[in-house]
Amino acid sequence: MQKRTLGKSGLEVSALGLGCMGLSYAYGPATEKQEAIKLIRKAYELGVTFFDTAEAYGPFENEILLGEALQPFRKEVVIATKFGFVDGIPTNGPDSRPETIRAFTEASLKRLKTEVIDLLYQHRIDPNVPIEDVAGTVKELIKEGKVKHFGMSEAGVQSIRRAHAVQPLAALQSEYSLWWREPEQEVLPTLEELGIGFVPYSPLGKGFLTGKIDAHTTFGDNDFRSKVPRFTEENRKANQALVDVLAQIAKGLYATNAQIALAWLLAQKPWIAPIPGTTKLNRLEENMNAAAITLSTGDLNKINEAVDKITIQGARYPEQMQKMINR
Repeated sequence: MQKRTLGKSGLEVSALGLGCMGLSYAYGPATEKQEAIKLIRKAYELGVTFFDTAEAYGPFENEILLGEALQPFRKEVVIATKFGFVDGIPTNGPDSRPETIRAFTEASLKRLKTEVIDLLYQHRIDPNVPIEDVAGTVKELIKEGKVKHFGMSEAGVQSIRRAHAVQPLAALQSEYSLWWREPEQEVLPTLEELGIGFVPYSPLGKGFLTGKIDAHTTFGDNDFRSKVPRFTEENRKANQALVDVLAQIAKGLYATNAQIALAWLLAQKPWIAPIPGTTKLNRLEENMNAAAITLSTGDLNKINEAVDKITIQGARYPEQMQKMINR
């Protein structure tokens, strides 16, 4: 697995990280603990050194899981986690008050069984707390040796600039994939200008780009995709065109849909490190093998030309969740 550096921060991570949310939260029942630990440790064996979690995943359970799974090789990996919701529950609303950030950090260090958090993200912008206060609090935590690097998630350009002026950001984490390219408009140019790394989550479109989901797929009530407009039966049928294009290109390159989607992301910028998640060992190996695929200029042009002709249908989040994005 090749390594990448997130912007000018000096933070080195594996080209592909592991998004751990789905092991505990959002995509149905939590994975059995020992199976989840096995998967996380297998990722390390495959060269992954970048693991992503958050207090909200559970809440708290995912951090506890990751802390235990990574103990044997803690010093060889980068752990990223996130604060920012009342009691760690997104539906309770944002909470990035300085005292909350400090309390979260102390609790997170214990859950993760570590002395320092490598990358601490604000999960979502809190409109009630000036971003300068948030960045200033993390700056203090860095001086105290409890945190190494500062990051933000789903933040808009102005918030990024204001935070970065107080405490330089190592990374922004936001959704980015072949079916959500909005970051290309303003966010990516801003990150390049400021020297900030980019960590795309949901790089496989919450599973849709893999080709394993179609108009007939059913989602359980505890699978949040059942509430996402983009995943209605009608929109899945309309968005199938993108999956078909990926499948055609993947076949020509003797790869899978997922591998081409990830290789495309890796080809966009050298300071991008996607974090695909999975609960299955075979999918983990499939995803990580994408790091060995180099798409030619011709391949990239072919993908871009085909995708540009397709209009993706449906909002990427329910209305309530959308309100917390890009403040």
